Amino acid sequence: MKKLVIIPCYNEQEAIVQTVREIQNKAPDFDYVVINDCSADNTKQILLDNHIRFIDLPINLGIGGAVQTGYLYARDHGYDAAVQVDGDGQHDPAFLPAMFEEMTAKNADMIIGSRFIKKEGFQSTFARQMGIRYFTGLIHQVTGATITDPTSGLRMVNRKLISYFAENYPKDYPEPESTVAALKNGCKVVETPVIMRSRHGGKSSINLNRSVYYMIKVSMAIIVEGQRKHAGL
Repeated sequence: MKKLVIIPCYNEQEAIVQTVREIQNKAPDFDYVVINDCSADNTKQILLDNHIRFIDLPINLGIGGAVQTGYLYARDHGYDAAVQVDGDGQHDPAFLPAMFEEMTAKNADMIIGSRFIKKEGFQSTFARQMGIRYFTGLIHQVTGATITDPTSGLRMVNRKLISYFAENYPKDYPEPESTVAALKNGCKVVETPVIMRSRHGGKSSINLNRSVYYMIKVSMAIIVEGQRKHAGL
């Protein structure tokens, strides 16, 4: 089966080479594509110098647009599974083979790597943990499902969701909203324990000034997505 790693990348000159090399070493059965989201630093030149496969976006689309570009690539090239691995080094690709095996064994449509099942490794800041718990509760109210790590970017989907997300994917802060979309479309979503790390470089797009916007925007998106009529996939 064809498996693709989608690596959204914005200003990750410090970490992107190590991220790609880790995927090649720890998950050699997976192909990869970097989505360079119009980085303003030296990322593009580093990708070129290291002969790393990438799609160069002419304008900055944000995390949602970058990941959706990856899903379009996966759909158009016939991949059976696709997984997001962030370009900042937080996600350990050593977990990818086991995630694929578990997704297949459980006949799941999406499998999310959760740092909060075994509570090992980097657990994020206290404030972000509180925000994550809030989204866990909101998603449970909307869908009835308990997702312990709804903001985790380490998520793998099958061909069915590749096709869906290639056409329908949130534009920014997409993880909680896309999880709700999968659940409301009747897809099976499971979590598996993983160990995450602190960033190898760069900085998060969510700062103090954007936190309030993030909470309001994602909350509204989850509620709206939960109320939409879904035909099922």
